[in-house]
Amino acid sequence: MHQKVKDFVFLFMLLSLHYFVKETILKTVDFFYPIFRKFMPLQTYRYAACGGSNTALNILIYFISYNFVLKKQIVHLPFIAISPHIAAFLIAFFITMPIGFYLNMFVVFKGSYLRRRIQFIRYFMVVMACVVLNYLFLKLFVEQFGWYPTPSAILTTVIIIGFSYLSQRYFSFRVRK
Repeated sequence: MHQKVKDFVFLFMLLSLHYFVKETILKTVDFFYPIFRKFMPLQTYRYAACGGSNTALNILIYFISYNFVLKKQIVHLPFIAISPHIAAFLIAFFITMPIGFYLNMFVVFKGSYLRRRIQFIRYFMVVMACVVLNYLFLKLFVEQFGWYPTPSAILTTVIIIGFSYLSQRYFSFRVRK
């Protein structure tokens, strides 16, 4: 019985933390919405704000991982050696992917009738599709069309953001009408 009380207290504290974090994020993000109200609906704004923040966090984690944690050195695992830029990408991805899921589920696309497990699987599928599409578009624009890498990356980002938003809205976090 004593363990059940501890489990209940832990669960209660975790749930309290979740509601505090969620409400703090919503209040912070929504505070700036009046500036953007003329340009986009609230859900699109929240997606842009949360996605932009998570992307910035991803870049920061990548930079720190590559330069200070990995020290630009190859990571030697028992079965494979991973280049430092790929290892830094993986570190950043495994931190920011669950954060992105949390933000999409509780801040951007609230009210989905799908089970969380299904939402997560679909979210992960969309994220993986975005990684593949990002790679393919960059290969196409730079290597096939001969475009400069930076404008190619910008155009790719715009395409991927549009695809991701529509996929998350209508597939991962679908809401009944």
